Amino acid sequence: MKEQTAVECFAALGHATRLQIYRALVQAGAEGVPMGSLQDVLGVPASTLSHHVQALVRAGLVHQERAGRVLTTRADYAAMNGLVDFLTDKCCDGLHVKDLAS
Repeated sequence: MKEQTAVECFAALGHATRLQIYRALVQAGAEGVPMGSLQDVLGVPASTLSHHVQALVRAGLVHQERAGRVLTTRADYAAMNGLVDFLTDKCCDGLHVKDLAS
């Protein structure tokens, strides 16, 4: 994952409501959650939920799929794993001054 992509992901997750939404989607698993059910579970107004989910979609952390009238939202596990990999890259190798420049 590129640094700018990681920055965008962290920016999207840097809001309490979006973090709550994302954690709920991760817990839901690969099948995802219909937006109406997500709204019921989190108690977030529909327009607010939509606004925050779109921020997560733009960051690439979440995908949505429409089937008829149902809009299902899913966490993108590959993106989540990429973010974790970005954070743990070169873990425990020791800090070298030359590494700070890259």
